[in-house]
Amino acid sequence: MFKNKINTRVRFVFLIVSLIFLLVIFKVFYIEVIQYDKLSKLASSLWSRNLPITADRGNIYDRNGKIIATNITTTSLVFIPNQITDKEAVARDISKILDVDYEDILAHASKKTSIERVHPEGRQLSYEIAEKINSLNYDGVYLVKESKRHYPYGNVLSHTLGYVGIDNQGLSGLELNYDKYLTGVDGAIKYFSDGKGHRLNLEEVYMAPQSGMNLTLTIDLDLQLAVEKELDNVIDMYDPEDALILAMDPKTGEVLAMANRPDFDPNHYQDYSIETINRNLAIWKTYEPGSTFKIVTVAASLEENEVNLFEDNYYDSGSIQVENARIKCWKKGGHGAQTFLNVVENSCNPGFVILGQKLGTERLFNYVNKFGFGTKTGIDLNGEGSGILFTLDRMGPVETATTAFGQGISVTPIQQVRAVSAAVNGGELLKPYIVKTVSEPETNATITENTKTVISNVISEQTSSMVRYALESVVANGSGRNAYIENYRVGGKTGTAQKVENGVYLQGNYIVSFIGFMPADDPEIVVYVAINNPKGITQYGGTVSAPIAKNVLTAAIEILDIEPDLEGMEKEYRWYEDSYVKLPDVTGMEKKDAIKLLKDFKVEYSGSGEVVLFMSPEPGYYVKKGGTVKLMLKD
Repeated sequence: MFKNKINTRVRFVFLIVSLIFLLVIFKVFYIEVIQYDKLSKLASSLWSRNLPITADRGNIYDRNGKIIATNITTTSLVFIPNQITDKEAVARDISKILDVDYEDILAHASKKTSIERVHPEGRQLSYEIAEKINSLNYDGVYLVKESKRHYPYGNVLSHTLGYVGIDNQGLSGLELNYDKYLTGVDGAIKYFSDGKGHRLNLEEVYMAPQSGMNLTLTIDLDLQLAVEKELDNVIDMYDPEDALILAMDPKTGEVLAMANRPDFDPNHYQDYSIETINRNLAIWKTYEPGSTFKIVTVAASLEENEVNLFEDNYYDSGSIQVENARIKCWKKGGHGAQTFLNVVENSCNPGFVILGQKLGTERLFNYVNKFGFGTKTGIDLNGEGSGILFTLDRMGPVETATTAFGQGISVTPIQQVRAVSAAVNGGELLKPYIVKTVSEPETNATITENTKTVISNVISEQTSSMVRYALESVVANGSGRNAYIENYRVGGKTGTAQKVENGVYLQGNYIVSFIGFMPADDPEIVVYVAINNPKGITQYGGTVSAPIAKNVLTAAIEILDIEPDLEGMEKEYRWYEDSYVKLPDVTGMEKKDAIKLLKDFKVEYSGSGEVVLFMSPEPGYYVKKGGTVKLMLKD
């Protein structure tokens, strides 16, 4: 019995000891295997320190691979306070070099922390200042690489690109909207120290930073530069309150160029007001569009079969009465008898009131919504406005009449461009976009891609074709004639919108605009120019904005490789305009007969003989009177 009790106790003790032994083994396994990484990092953190190295943000390229935002390497100042033996001397010398307060640097050097980044005084230092600090050879004072955003073209595309803060974070524009892609992963230089922070004589470990993703835009830099040049000319000539130019591919929704004045240099954004750097007028500004909006009224009237531009007529006496309001035409005394094609060419307000009345309030309001007004376009930029429309229950006869010619509503430039693109591209309302691809920096593999997005079909191809014809006629024969380009087909519409302040229309203060496209029969580009209160000139869209748009479209011919088209409408030149004459075909003629036909031109010859073998420009081109025609002769 006694022996059995002893055996039982022995077994019990053995069992307890075995369990304890198993627990110890399990604990050792848990520590050595399962928690190894965690405990190793904790141990390492007690005797290792990381000097930060900021990662490069992703580059931003135009559609042709040209860099428009990149990075430069600068230097930042870092203290290891425990390693600084003479804090007062460090503070005295470095404060003089940085030209900052001694007490501020002393506070950094005295911080009870393992690593102290000297911020903001020691951030993004120039090479010269970094060299002066390095030459001091103070213990605990380190200079580390820091990446700084750089915009090589300065003010170009500034509102679209945006800018970044001192910590390389995107604060506006594409830099903000695509910040999660553009931001890289910082690296470090790891060194080792004892418990008191004194550096140990062990080899450093370099952890490379990882650059952010790259953006490729829909922007064409060459076209953007042409747009920026034109806006600079606008500022010099007219001293407006502000101005903008926006260009888009009407077939895809790709933004080709976007610029505003005033602008800013994102390399030095701190030198500008918040309003200047954060207001991208092309997507933010809202105002009455004026006559450029008439394109929507024409498209709706044609789609609803309410007008025949060639057969229906209207007599413009100079004004039209709508309830208690008298709506006047811009031309005193009116245009008299005219077809509705002439109404469009002449931008005749009373004629458009008639079109609005034919459509009726509900149908007109429906088309305003269908063309995307009153809602954001969804472009991939921050700060977009939505515009202001009447609600249907507040639209009476007068509101319907004024809406028909673009008064009493408020829209954004990007809405205008999108709507006109839909009117001339066959009827597709598209979502505009400005980033084409996001790609991995090492392999250039595409991470995400924006493509054409059709929101809806607002009009038929047949209606769109008729709108294109009418707007080409506006440029050839009407108010947009200053945008005409010989040997190319251009369509467009002028706009002169009276500005409103505190509910009252201002006298002599207008936003003058022009929206044009080319080629008129198959558009590849839509350009919108809006100038706010130009000085020293009669404020009409046709006289101020149309010539600017013409210059942009002329630049686009070469940049986008747009082919000449001799099938467009001929312009009837006025006495004060440079006259262009269609070249007759003189190839195969004798020299003396060719000279007679080319009497309006200066003729130059190459080769010998009496028969014309070749001529330049080619037959059928329009050449300025007095211009040069070259003939190659043969025997």
